[in-house]
Amino acid sequence: MKQYQCLTKNSSLASAIYVPFYPGLQVSPYLWNGSSPSVRDSGALDFISWVKEQPEWNRVMGKDHFFIVGRINWDFNRFDSVHGWGSKLLTLPESKNMTVLSIETNYPNENEFAVPYPTYFHPSNVLELHQWQEKVQSVPNRTFLFVFAGAPRPGNGGSIRTQLINQCKKASNSCTLVHCSQNDDLCSTPTHIIDVFMDSHFCLQPAGDSYTRRSTFDSILAGCIPVFFHPQSAYKQYIWHLPENYTSYSVFIPEDGIRNGSISVEKVLSEISEEKVIGMREEVIKLIPRIVYAKNKLEGFEDAFDISIKEVLKRIQNYKDLI
Repeated sequence: MKQYQCLTKNSSLASAIYVPFYPGLQVSPYLWNGSSPSVRDSGALDFISWVKEQPEWNRVMGKDHFFIVGRINWDFNRFDSVHGWGSKLLTLPESKNMTVLSIETNYPNENEFAVPYPTYFHPSNVLELHQWQEKVQSVPNRTFLFVFAGAPRPGNGGSIRTQLINQCKKASNSCTLVHCSQNDDLCSTPTHIIDVFMDSHFCLQPAGDSYTRRSTFDSILAGCIPVFFHPQSAYKQYIWHLPENYTSYSVFIPEDGIRNGSISVEKVLSEISEEKVIGMREEVIKLIPRIVYAKNKLEGFEDAFDISIKEVLKRIQNYKDLI
């Protein structure tokens, strides 16, 4: 943010006000240790109290403010004052006045917008970006038709991960599996994950604890075509960063077909023509600049940060035009 070209220290001249609050860091220590709702809410309430006292707030009651939560919506969307998960930050009227950026939204939500999960690749310049795209494009032969990297969710009755793992095992010549519950070190090693994804044509992206996954953006980074099973895993989330025509860069398989055993992932993917696969991969590789957070401004390209700020400014200006 400090490198952004259009900053001003004079808030009266600012089109938008960025609020440097980090609610993900604030609430994380209290999510799994049995802390009471009042403890989980304390940071959110302090934040709202503070921001309302700032002279900028009264200009349009925070409609020109924006902040980033850094975790999924579920961690800040507790409506019940006594029970439930997370804090109530995003249910507060003042928060609803501001534009909120998160890695997963509670769709539909008129003031909250999803931005890509950070990957491990943060190019310093356009040359690094081009070199990476060329490397991904020039992979001579991808060994596997599809890959799944993840762990089952035995406690989640609606999850299809176990079925996908079983399908992958049965299609051993076509599918490679990175079983994270058996070897979490491999799943936490970026070079291993990217290498596996670069060796596969398609990357399965089922929902886990929530609809979205960082793996989606790791797969794009590796030129591996993402396969989604629920619209909220990507299509209804990253509307600023991913194409509206989702068939150009991804495959959609309804999760009900996986759950009831009527759909074979191997069959669906193997029936996609080689020409179509090549075209989809090219679209995926074109998306790489839009989903990475570069260390510096990429001349001639908009990265995930640039796109997000542009859309925030556009949204705030649209509001101002109405008043």
